[in-house]
Amino acid sequence: MQDKAKIERPSATLHTASGGWWLIAVPGMIWGASFLFIAEGMQAIGPSGVTFVRILLGFATLSLFPSARRPVKRSDWAGIAWLGVLWMAFPLSMFPFAEQHVSSALTGMLNGANPLFTAAVAAIIARRMPSRRIVTGLVVGMSGAVLMALAPGGVGRSSAAGIGMIIAALTSYGIALNIASPLQQRNGALAVIWRAQIVALLLTAPLGVPALMAARWMTGPATALLALGVLGTGVAYVVMSVAAGKLGATRASSTTFLIPAVALVLGVIIRHEKVALISVIGSIVCVAGAWFMRRAPNTEEGKQRSDLRSEKELLRTRAALETGEL
Repeated sequence: MQDKAKIERPSATLHTASGGWWLIAVPGMIWGASFLFIAEGMQAIGPSGVTFVRILLGFATLSLFPSARRPVKRSDWAGIAWLGVLWMAFPLSMFPFAEQHVSSALTGMLNGANPLFTAAVAAIIARRMPSRRIVTGLVVGMSGAVLMALAPGGVGRSSAAGIGMIIAALTSYGIALNIASPLQQRNGALAVIWRAQIVALLLTAPLGVPALMAARWMTGPATALLALGVLGTGVAYVVMSVAAGKLGATRASSTTFLIPAVALVLGVIIRHEKVALISVIGSIVCVAGAWFMRRAPNTEEGKQRSDLRSEKELLRTRAALETGEL
């Protein structure tokens, strides 16, 4: 029976990989569009309200899934509380404030550096130099991020303050994703995210509720906020968790590479934002660095494919849901 299972597994993997491309595309497109939704939503409500509403709607959406409500270890609640701060409340608050100074397109493009910040934080925590491939990817990717940040100040409504907020959010994401990994391995990805959203709701409510009460609702902004919360802070996590189980870590995490392109296209076409050419080039370089860095796990999988390795790969992927989330 074991030999038969080993023979059938590669074909099953190839089948899901060829038919599951949408599992990769959907989260990337949703998270890429999130920056447009933020900008549109702020026509009706302030930045603090945008953050509170999206977390509230995301929490309500995930509440519909039994896997999100399953129990977690009591000893892990402290770590989950930190995720509520570092993965939800703080970074999701930074993006709306940043978009008061920086275009939605550039905000999304800079988010292409998210995997780089995560890898850099992981190396610091491990207190050892990463592999040569990882270092090369970090150098290339960070150089792309610098190119985007150095775009002419008058183009795309950019400002140092807005870019600084985005970098602070990405740094927070990098720390959070490294904390999340063992928590999600023990409890499941959605269960951890759902409880982190509870913490984030409590933290953002003092500013979010007054902003919500003072909102001037219109159909367009209200629809954008509904999409931001239900899709970007709810459904995208669910689809990503399915992709993790069916496609494996490398394929599933590649969804983050769609975020800069989607944010750029939507910002330019729908909001008529102007983006400097150097920012576009920097975004491409940044994504290329992240892609090169991500190629290392592929090589390992190709050389060693065992049952134990597959199980570890699945657990690690569950911890990578947010590698580009907003």
